[in-house]
Amino acid sequence: MKLYGKNTVMERLRVDPKSITKIFVEQAYKGTGNIQKKARQWGVPVFVVPTSKMMKMARDKNAQGVLADVGDYGYLDYDVLLDNALKKRRCLVFLDGLTDPQNLGAIMRSLACLGKFSIVLPTHDSVSVTETVLRIASGGDNYVQVSRVANLNNAIKKAKDAGFAIVGAVVKGGTSLDDAEFDFPIGLVIGSEQKGISERIQGQLDLQVTIPMAAETVSFNAAQATTVLCYEITRQEKKYKKD
Repeated sequence: MKLYGKNTVMERLRVDPKSITKIFVEQAYKGTGNIQKKARQWGVPVFVVPTSKMMKMARDKNAQGVLADVGDYGYLDYDVLLDNALKKRRCLVFLDGLTDPQNLGAIMRSLACLGKFSIVLPTHDSVSVTETVLRIASGGDNYVQVSRVANLNNAIKKAKDAGFAIVGAVVKGGTSLDDAEFDFPIGLVIGSEQKGISERIQGQLDLQVTIPMAAETVSFNAAQATTVLCYEITRQEKKYKKD
């Protein structure tokens, strides 16, 4: 896999430099000195290349003068992720049928900023962590654990058995986010923008919540809705700890 952009590559150097096999920097591009210095500290080979070669390697993506070769994305075993979530008070975010890599990248970036979130993806009919996801995440992938499971419904059941309250986001008909009170530990289910949360998983929900919106004809996309809901989860979790 490849990482594109200064922020993405620098965050990987800070968090997991051993996953990087080599870094390419564009000869005419300024502002890559810190990356080159950090890479050499960790013994990561750095190659300075002309603009024409960088453009060819980047395949029309905006690499911001920096590109890195890394290993395949390392998913975490679900049992390990669940155990970590319990011990470290992380919220589990179950993504049901999300197919847009840009949405997943944006979600990872937001959850990294908020902190203490983990993502669970199904292996079928779902986006996976791709180069596009990592580019949009802008380094957020280094701070959010991700697991892939064969059966999302069973994974949610397992979380419920472990004590997680499961909340689902619905466009209409749920408890207004203004009035919702969450129980902890918590799992959040986000459905696809086309179909919402699948009927089978809806039966697992302890609470359905709706984000109030001023205009009825527009709605948040999956990434925006996840950010809003996870911000509120973070806010309530801080209050929960104090109580």
